[in-house]
Amino acid sequence: MLNLSGASDTSHETEARHTQLLILGSGPAGLAAALYAARAELGPVVLTGIELGGQAALTYTIENYPGFPDGVGGAQLGELFQKQAEHFGAQVVFDTAQTVDLSQRPFRIVADNDKYTADALIIATGARPNHLEIPGETELIGRGVSYCATCDGAFFKERHVTVVGGGDSALEEGLFLTRYATSVTIIHRRDSLRAGAVLQKRAFDNPKMKFIWNTLVTEVVGKEKTEAVKLKNVQTGEESISPTDGIFVFIGHTPNTQAFEGKVKMENGYINVDDRMNTSVPGVFAAGEVADSHFRQVITSAGMGAAAAIEATHFLERETG
Repeated sequence: MLNLSGASDTSHETEARHTQLLILGSGPAGLAAALYAARAELGPVVLTGIELGGQAALTYTIENYPGFPDGVGGAQLGELFQKQAEHFGAQVVFDTAQTVDLSQRPFRIVADNDKYTADALIIATGARPNHLEIPGETELIGRGVSYCATCDGAFFKERHVTVVGGGDSALEEGLFLTRYATSVTIIHRRDSLRAGAVLQKRAFDNPKMKFIWNTLVTEVVGKEKTEAVKLKNVQTGEESISPTDGIFVFIGHTPNTQAFEGKVKMENGYINVDDRMNTSVPGVFAAGEVADSHFRQVITSAGMGAAAAIEATHFLERETG
């Protein structure tokens, strides 16, 4: 049984499920790692986390993953990853890790529904959407405030919605919302977008999309539901109110690494890894957006997951001689 002091209580150790390799997270990094580890006959166990497929599964269409010239749905790609990994023997378990003990091997992990021990561990817990941290935001989540257009877009048919952000995610999700909404207003704190050129062209060419530049959202207004957002121009300081039926926030992500603080070396919330996905703890590897603050792409996460699994395989082989 795990306790937070780092010491172990072996009185209930028989209750834990043991595996050579435990993978935390079922996004592109976690499932790619599962595929490679399964083909190496490690019998990996994957704990899915809250969302099977990770953040990628919430994207309506992924157009830049090789092998899909017409694009592929994020959820569909996640299902294909899972099916392929399971075909070779990976076990995907719908459970979420809550606490970990990396102070000794086998590593000990307590999840919502079970306890696990593992000879090696791959952390691929991904990232979560950043919030604006403004008045009204938390109170109106699910009542007009959303962080997933694919999840909630259909509720805004023939409505006016607002999207906050200027990167790829903001434009991808904003373009998706035009399927339902009468208008989609992009609010960005700068005077130019950070999204790729193709997405920018599509957004500018879409008659339903509008843009408000150099502006911050300072409050979400509404009682029972979202009714408007308060805005502030960062150059002039001018404040205004913009009526809206919904606000979708896409301003980046924060890695899901809270459970590993003080247990592996980290920087700005991201787990430090070397070029072979090793963390500061031997036998513990990390892949995907928990360790990648720069690229944050499906293909790079999958590649990191594959590398982590290969290194975990070598680590376990050395252990057994």
